[in-house]
Amino acid sequence: MKRIVLLLGCLAMAPTGMQAGELFRWVDAQGKMHYGDVPPVDALEVTLIKAPAAPTPEEDLPYETRRAQQNFPVTLYVADNCTEYCDLARSLLNKRGIPYSEKRLVTQEEFDAFKALSGSDGLPTLAVGKAFLKGFLAEQWHGELDIAGYPKIAPYRPPGASPVSGALPASAPAAASQVAPANPAAQ
Repeated sequence: MKRIVLLLGCLAMAPTGMQAGELFRWVDAQGKMHYGDVPPVDALEVTLIKAPAAPTPEEDLPYETRRAQQNFPVTLYVADNCTEYCDLARSLLNKRGIPYSEKRLVTQEEFDAFKALSGSDGLPTLAVGKAFLKGFLAEQWHGELDIAGYPKIAPYRPPGASPVSGALPASAPAAASQVAPANPAAQ
């Protein structure tokens, strides 16, 4: 009984952040198969066992979302002075569970490049694949996302689960956004 208590005490005090090392499989001289982190010198047929790779964030998305994201990636173009409509745009994308990237336009050169690419001088602008939707019009955005094959509602996620990969929380858009072509004066 004392040994069990001692063993449980040692296990409780062991660091939880320990990472597993390499795992080997080998056959001994009698033909028995063994597993361990260090094969003996006289082991026969030593094989390194590879652990499965951790799933990427996209792998936990539903199939239809991954397929739509692959064929029609979504990018939201915003600027610092775009507040109310950009917040509405982020909210729409987050409520639908759309994985998207956000490009914050800062300099005049970025805005000029953005205008040449999209033909738009207003923000927010949504790119769904190669289609650019100028200004925030919820019905138009929903229609384009439907055509691209994105789900109409966000998949269920338990409370406290991380947001959809690529989606930026509405509370911190500027910090996580990427800089790209834009005009901070245009809205």
